[in-house]
Amino acid sequence: MSGTIDAGGITLAYEETGSGEPVVLVMGAGSPGRVWRPYQVPALAAAGFRVITFDNRGVGGSSECPEGFTLADLTDDLAAVIEQVAGGTAHVVGTSLGARMAQRLAMTRPELVDRLALLATRGRTDAALTTFAHAQIAVQQQGLELPTEVSVALSALANLSPASLRDEVAAEDWLGILSMAPPIPSAGVRRQFEAALTHFPDSVSELGWITAPTLVIAFADDRLSPPHLGVEVAGAIPQARCQVVADAGHFGYLERPEEVNDLLVDFLTDHSLGRSWGRRHKAAGTTGP
Repeated sequence: MSGTIDAGGITLAYEETGSGEPVVLVMGAGSPGRVWRPYQVPALAAAGFRVITFDNRGVGGSSECPEGFTLADLTDDLAAVIEQVAGGTAHVVGTSLGARMAQRLAMTRPELVDRLALLATRGRTDAALTTFAHAQIAVQQQGLELPTEVSVALSALANLSPASLRDEVAAEDWLGILSMAPPIPSAGVRRQFEAALTHFPDSVSELGWITAPTLVIAFADDRLSPPHLGVEVAGAIPQARCQVVADAGHFGYLERPEEVNDLLVDFLTDHSLGRSWGRRHKAAGTTGP
């Protein structure tokens, strides 16, 4: 089922699949909610959840908002989806920018969040991300159209694991997908990246306000959100654990969907989860503390 809601004058497009407890999936910058469709939506629906995806403002069927917006605006949109579509509370799963939205929501509107899963996340910027952000925003603001081969190569190096690029079949598929991106991002996409990459406060000290049981999924080869920053986020949240997925980059939920889906389903269906949850950080597939 699909539809739209009004969030303070902004139109947000959403889709839902399955029945059961609601899980809201929150996408990262530059992509619509349908990116969750091939892997995470069917896995979570099969596990007995009502899965809700939506397009963040700036992309897809939601308002473009070319005048710009902030992380706070995006977080308010997420709250509206939970209130109007999910029924007032939901499990929340976010990746990259979507994970930052989920962090902020769990801190400011804890009554809306049941369990929290943060993929490819961080609580602060660093020199590498700052340099990347300035470069990307400069290219976008100047309206430069890079040759397709250059854009694809840069995106592959930034977002994919070397393991994906070593696999000739997987690499060919990925390079084909990345080549379909528009040569010049739309105004809405540019505004999403600006919201994601500028005005990045250090929120690590505030993450202790999150009360929801939290799973952090970091990707071992993630250049944009390195795994040590995911471990840092989990360490700052009272009821959090971090799992590190091997051979996965920033797009790890698409590169290694089975591992990621297993982690999500196990976390969201763990009925024994309580105060003992948290403070365990390990690689996916390992045992012991």
